[in-house]
Amino acid sequence: MNILIVTATSPEIEPLVKKMGQGPELLQNLTRYTLKTTKIDVLVTGVGMVATTYWTGKILSKFQYDLAINVGICGSFNHEYPLGTVVNVVNDRFPETGAESGEYFLSLIDLKLLEVDEFPFQEGLLVNNYDFSNEPWKRLPRVAGVTVNTVHGNDKSIAKFRERIKAEIETMEGAAFFFSCFHENVRCIQLRAISNYVSLRDTSKWNIPLAIYNVNQVLLNFLNE
Repeated sequence: MNILIVTATSPEIEPLVKKMGQGPELLQNLTRYTLKTTKIDVLVTGVGMVATTYWTGKILSKFQYDLAINVGICGSFNHEYPLGTVVNVVNDRFPETGAESGEYFLSLIDLKLLEVDEFPFQEGLLVNNYDFSNEPWKRLPRVAGVTVNTVHGNDKSIAKFRERIKAEIETMEGAAFFFSCFHENVRCIQLRAISNYVSLRDTSKWNIPLAIYNVNQVLLNFLNE
């Protein structure tokens, strides 16, 4: 089985890389490892949807994979999930792409620049319909995500955003990953661990180490099966 793991930063995948040992660098940002009989390529794209779309699309068009996995941390709008919870993002979107009209936001669909079901979108969402046979992954909370250029950290902007968009987690790369995988027809999953709640920015209340550890454990358990 050939697997591509996509992450924004090296620390987010460091626990897994340490378990796999050394591997050859195939291209800039892309390193190949072997775990048992599985070939695992790790792609570090850099932060944000532009870098993620470019690098993921580039690698998927150059190499063949049976599965692509986006791994990283996220902020959660839902305070019912404890910090460190690993979630399966089953749909994602680009909520900032559009135009302002006074107090209102107009999406590309509102502007007639995108059809509601124009590929790869379904009703304006990037929906991951891949049915996983892995039982532990099936038990992960299935959540809706948003992908943003600016993570939220202001109570007023959060409240205004929540009035318009219903989502449980936010990242800076998830929808870009889906967009690239869907276009290249590669099965994929987005695994994220909650490092913080989306609120007034206070990093003293975050737990990034726990989130990184947990999402890597979920991934490592799958790869060791």
